[in-house]
Amino acid sequence: MLRVSLVTLFLAVFAAPLWAGAEGEIHVIDGDTLQVGTVRVRLQGIDAPETNQDCRTEHGHPWHCGAWVKQAVRTRYEGKRAFCTDLGTDRYGRMIATCEVEGQDIAARFVEDGLAFAYRKYSTRYVAIETDAKRRDAGLWAMQVQSPVQFRRVQADARGTRQKPADPSCNIKGNISAKGVRIYHLPGQRYYSRTRISQSKGERWFCSESEARNAGWRKSKI
Repeated sequence: MLRVSLVTLFLAVFAAPLWAGAEGEIHVIDGDTLQVGTVRVRLQGIDAPETNQDCRTEHGHPWHCGAWVKQAVRTRYEGKRAFCTDLGTDRYGRMIATCEVEGQDIAARFVEDGLAFAYRKYSTRYVAIETDAKRRDAGLWAMQVQSPVQFRRVQADARGTRQKPADPSCNIKGNISAKGVRIYHLPGQRYYSRTRISQSKGERWFCSESEARNAGWRKSKI
């Protein structure tokens, strides 16, 4: 009798399907990123507008489409329970996953309703759904919309331009720390490449070390 019970227990444990993922209530981060329970999840195969991304209406008027998408997703799914299948981890430490709410693939629903793009770089799973959404002018497709990939590229190019001094010879970075300390960084120093200049915060470029010191900045120690 004991032997039968042990065999039954063994079969029950090892015959059960293995599932790895996240389960819990949804907190919406943006149109393609969710907090599911304690896990940050990036939905696989789709790409939604960035929260600060603007589009234009069919008449050319600016429209905060990124914020609109986030709110639309939040209205539908905030607080609902999701079951997500783990497909890996991205460079930001987020779980890449497909997620279901009430048995429905929510990424497919986002694309179907024109709230997100099929992210062809990583999957073709939602391409046919996107094609149909375009045909129906669903959601974003009724507007003049830039793909999130293009938007991020333009933003990155703009940031790169702002990080170049007007005079190439004035390439010393005058940074202000979170504690208000004014520190300048020379090309080749450890933190030079990662230092960003925000002129709106009073940060600036210098043409020489003496100019930086006279303005009240000190040299970075490393």
